[in-house]
Amino acid sequence: MINISKIFKQDASGSPRLILPLLPLRDIVVFPHMVVPLFVGRAKSVNALADAMNRDKCVFLATQNKPGIDNPRERDINRVGTIGNVLQLLRLPDNTVKSLVEGKSRGRIISFKTEEQFFQVEVEPIIEQSVIEVESDALVRAVLDEFKEYAKVNKNISKELINTISAIVNPSQLCDTIASHFGFKIPDKQKLLEMPVLTNRLALLIKLIRNEVEIFSVGQKIKGRVRSQIEKSQKNYYLSEQMRAIKKELGTDEIGNDEIKELQKKIKRKKMPKEVVAKVKYEFEKLKMMAPMSSEATVVRNYIDWLISMPWYDQVKLNHNLDKAEKILNEDHYGLEKPKERILEFLAVQILVKKIRGPILCFVGPPGVGKTSLAKSVARATGRKFVRISLGGVRDEAEIRGHRRTYIGAMPGKIIQSIKKVSVNNPVFCLDEVDKMSTDFRGDPSSALLEVLDPEQNSAFNDHYLDVDVDLSDILFITTANMLQDIPLPLQDRMEIIRIPGYTEYEKFEIAKNFIIPKQIKSNGLEQTKLYFSKKAIMSIIQHYTREAGVRNLEREIATICRKVAREIIQKSTDTPENPTLENPVNLTYADEEFENDVEHQHDVIKIPSTSLIKYLGQPRFRIGQIEKEDMVGLVTGLAWTQVGGEILNIETVIIPGKGDLIITGKLGDVMKESAQAAVSYVRSRSKRLKIDPVFYQKYDIHVHVPEGAIPKDGPSAGIAICTSIVSVLTRRPVDRNIAMTGEITLRGRVLPIGGLRDKILAAHRGGITKIIIPKENENDLKEIPSSISKLLEIVTVEHMDEVLTDAIILRSSEDRLFDENETGDYGFILEHTVIPQIDEHLVPLPENITTH
Repeated sequence: MINISKIFKQDASGSPRLILPLLPLRDIVVFPHMVVPLFVGRAKSVNALADAMNRDKCVFLATQNKPGIDNPRERDINRVGTIGNVLQLLRLPDNTVKSLVEGKSRGRIISFKTEEQFFQVEVEPIIEQSVIEVESDALVRAVLDEFKEYAKVNKNISKELINTISAIVNPSQLCDTIASHFGFKIPDKQKLLEMPVLTNRLALLIKLIRNEVEIFSVGQKIKGRVRSQIEKSQKNYYLSEQMRAIKKELGTDEIGNDEIKELQKKIKRKKMPKEVVAKVKYEFEKLKMMAPMSSEATVVRNYIDWLISMPWYDQVKLNHNLDKAEKILNEDHYGLEKPKERILEFLAVQILVKKIRGPILCFVGPPGVGKTSLAKSVARATGRKFVRISLGGVRDEAEIRGHRRTYIGAMPGKIIQSIKKVSVNNPVFCLDEVDKMSTDFRGDPSSALLEVLDPEQNSAFNDHYLDVDVDLSDILFITTANMLQDIPLPLQDRMEIIRIPGYTEYEKFEIAKNFIIPKQIKSNGLEQTKLYFSKKAIMSIIQHYTREAGVRNLEREIATICRKVAREIIQKSTDTPENPTLENPVNLTYADEEFENDVEHQHDVIKIPSTSLIKYLGQPRFRIGQIEKEDMVGLVTGLAWTQVGGEILNIETVIIPGKGDLIITGKLGDVMKESAQAAVSYVRSRSKRLKIDPVFYQKYDIHVHVPEGAIPKDGPSAGIAICTSIVSVLTRRPVDRNIAMTGEITLRGRVLPIGGLRDKILAAHRGGITKIIIPKENENDLKEIPSSISKLLEIVTVEHMDEVLTDAIILRSSEDRLFDENETGDYGFILEHTVIPQIDEHLVPLPENITTH
């Protein structure tokens, strides 16, 4: 036996020091006065023991902070441990070592002397502080009492151990011996080892033993309470096992066993989050206890299949090449600069940052402008898979969140179904028609979407069926809508709105030439045929056979022409239908027009000039808005926005003898009717300044009409046009036919801003308008107008109705101004006269019967 006190050496300060090999322990704390067998397998630990045996058999035993670390460093080892003596060392066939060590005294690591083969540490002993004998005796007695109390409830403690511990006289040895035989947690044992004061150590030991007594007592109560339930479960299990054995003998249980084994293999192979793994194992244990053909077993099996089929960690590699992504977007779509720019910005950020929360983009625009196809192009440009869900008409919250498993026929929501179908957790997710969801007693699906589309919440989306958190933060969500105002405001707040306006005629022409016509030629089997559309034919289809903001109907009409050409080819073919060719292709050509690719003078091609459209498509269905041939009284060209783009709006006004009624026709909405009433009030307030009979509203009815009455029209942007039309008819002065206008009017004559200016200006240009009057506050919107169009137009910005009338009303040759400068003509909102005033001499009297346009 080695005397530890003799092997310590003094340092410069007089404190004893010792350099010892270090043996890190994983899940055990060795106390002094304790003999412990240790199985050592790590190379450094084996080398440390060998070095101790070759020297003086002394080793320092210290416990790791984290037992799972295979190669601990200095920070992973507790500083306080036990100086021990290696009693026995035995090498086993599997290259591990069995050793028997005895703890001698407490020690503290001063420094590490690291070697490649093992750790060496400089250690100083921890000397116990002296205590009052009476206090220590009382604590020792209390410790023995608590230990004997624990021995009464725990029958596994032998009488020999009780007698051995009771015979120990040294309080420190007693404390360490009891601590070594109890199953305390490692941190608690380490705490006992680190306490130098004996009384504190004894007090902590008493507390820990009492906790063990309470835990053991509660455990016994629980066992007794559950025993009866276990007996019933064991009986059922025994009967079910008997049933399985009988089925196995009959040969009817083999399929069920094979399915269970195969399912178990899938569970082991599938990489899932910890929460999901625990859920799957729990459900699988339930499934094994059930009869294979029971309905409950089917429900559990389906649930497990859903969990293990989800792509929890499966992702596709994303494209980080901006040039390639930009090329793909330009190949698929013409124009749409803002959406393309936003997508490329997202890709640029993705390249710089390893992971960003998936943005929520919302494409808002009329039907047919390519919102959904743009989402597909985003998937192709980013290298992601594409999945689409149509939300039009969805009114059940369970369509988004799924059904709870308690219901018959329960299944996950559309989000989870689509993720499983696409088999990756980072696709492009297109939620189509998000503005067309409805609400009823089954819930509000738009509210359920809030969690899906909120970047702060969708990392832990909880589907009612799966009942586990699913991370949606890697998904690039894209929503589409026709009308922004139909999307609930809380849902709008989660999304980045990108407006996709209607295409101009020039853009439609380019799309038809470069995208639609090649696609339809291929779709209708005309690849081997030289089929060409003239420029005029394409423009004629756009203007006279379609009326839309997008290109969906344009593609439909071009497809119709391709089908009819295919039929003519078959009917005039002299070969077999499998390889038809035209006998004389020139028979399908007409008068030469301007064709692409210099095919005007080729005679072996099929040409589609504009004169052939009536043959293929019938009579033109639409006429484009055109300006009038001459300036007329009471006829004003306004501009309107519809879901299919901008439109020219002709507003007519006449006055007829009557009692001052305002008649408004043309299927106008409430807002437009209110604009007409505001215009009349403005004119009445400015009657003297405009040289109009102040009592015209007493003698005449004003009839405002907007043609094409079958088409609903609403909005405030026709206010200044209606007012101009009324002033024109009351002053009997025509309006310049080359001017179109848009703007909202107030009672004071202020011109307020409007929306849809881009589409309105494009419609005016299409109709031959050369001058447009717009509100001053819409001046910034002119940046969105293509430069090729804006340079052909004269755009005037106004702030007051007087400016509109000055520009639009055509004066007589003898007049130099419209307004009477001697009159302020602004009555405001105060009615100054209750008696009808006498007509002034300088005012122009209105005839009894007026026949204007």
